[in-house]
Amino acid sequence: MADLSNDAPLRILGEPHTRQFNMDSSGTYKTYKGEGVVIDASVDTTLVHTARSLTLVNGDVFVGIAAEGHSTTSGDSQSDPASLINLYVGPTIVGFKSTVFTDADLGKAVGMSDTGTLIAWGSGVFNPSPLTGGGAYPRIGRLHRVEDGYAFVQLDTPWVMAIS
Repeated sequence: MADLSNDAPLRILGEPHTRQFNMDSSGTYKTYKGEGVVIDASVDTTLVHTARSLTLVNGDVFVGIAAEGHSTTSGDSQSDPASLINLYVGPTIVGFKSTVFTDADLGKAVGMSDTGTLIAWGSGVFNPSPLTGGGAYPRIGRLHRVEDGYAFVQLDTPWVMAIS
C-alpha cells in the first residue's frame, strides 16, 4: 500500500483526550488525520514527526494519532503556535476503518504500519516487521472493539520502542 494521502475516517468512543505537540520542521511534511506520530529520539527528544517512512529504533516514542491534518515547511519555527499539532492520546479509544481484526482479537496489541494500516502486533514489546529501509512499526494500543467496519483501539501513549 501507498502512504496515507488523505485524512483517515476516524470514530471516537467516549471522551477524546488530546495533547498538542510541536512538529519538527527539518523537512517539509503533510500530516494527515489518523496518522501515527512519534518522537524520533535520534533526531530530537521533544519535536514530533509522522511515523511514515521513519526507521524506528529503541528509544523512539509513539505519542499519538493525528487528530487533524497539519502542514510543515522546512525551516518553519518549531516553537510558535503554527507548529502545534493536536494528537489523540491515551486513553482515547479511536476507531480506524479496518477489516484486519475480529472480536476474537479483542485485547490484543495493535500496531500501525507506515501506510496508516492497522496490524496485529507481534509477541513481546517490539514488532520486528521492517519498514521500507528498515526499522519497525509503532505499537499504538490494544483492540477494544470491532464494529461496523471499524477497529476501535484504546491508545497506549506514550509508548517507548524497546526490543525485548
